[in-house]
Amino acid sequence: MKAAFLPDRGVVKVSGDDARNFLNGLVTTDVTKVEPGLGRFGALLTPQGKITFDFLITEAQAGHGGGFLIDCPLPLAQPLATKLGFYKLRAKVTVENLSGKLGVLAAWDGEPAMHPDLTFADPRSDKLGWRILAPEELAARAANVIGAELVESADYEAHRIAAGVPSGGLDFTFGDAFPHEANMDRLHGVDFDKGCYVGQEVVSRMEHRGTARSRIVRVRLDNGAPEPGAAVVAGEKSVGTMGSSAADQGLALLRLDRAADAIEAGIPLTVGGVPIHVAEPDDLKLSAKNTVA
Repeated sequence: MKAAFLPDRGVVKVSGDDARNFLNGLVTTDVTKVEPGLGRFGALLTPQGKITFDFLITEAQAGHGGGFLIDCPLPLAQPLATKLGFYKLRAKVTVENLSGKLGVLAAWDGEPAMHPDLTFADPRSDKLGWRILAPEELAARAANVIGAELVESADYEAHRIAAGVPSGGLDFTFGDAFPHEANMDRLHGVDFDKGCYVGQEVVSRMEHRGTARSRIVRVRLDNGAPEPGAAVVAGEKSVGTMGSSAADQGLALLRLDRAADAIEAGIPLTVGGVPIHVAEPDDLKLSAKNTVA
């Protein structure tokens, strides 16, 4: 088993009598199903249905003060805390950015020998393993307790990319992507049966009408590591943008119909003149449906 401390992740805490209902009325996941030891994947959207923050969320045990802990991109931890504070109005809720005190340890390729407090399975994919919320100075100790070898965060990034799981800010731009484009519907990040939340109407319409025309897909690289955001082209036509990559694997946000048409016509997809190949051609099918936990 391997574990890596993720220096690009932060933690925001939301507590108080109204915390669960407050969050549930804002985000894409069903917070009523969150409990200690169990995490959910979700996002806070714009009213137009685009992702402003995506995150994993779990509930802290009473011994850790209770409340909900949000594992999010570190540069967005304070903006997220500020935005949640903006929404709280008269709700009995306290929002704190705990990123200076708590960090995120990811563990994969095995079952932990034991589950420390604030441990939960990554809800996006079984391949991603586990998350442990702990201070950075305790990362080595936590890895030892669960029976994992502590490795570099780049090893986790390569594993995430191979698993086909996007990372916000690298594989899609916050404020510019819909949940379907970031595969949140396939990664258990949108609950279509819960009550209202910010942006719900747009997301539900995309789900029921099947109007998602772009998605992040796994790609194989012939050589090099293209910069995230570089244009993916077929001939002279733009078909998407490159996301993160490691070794010969990467992720790209592609316009599905254009990419599929190019491949069918024998036109290679390239980034900066270097060919890339869609790892699973079925990923380009527009009719692929969601799997929501």
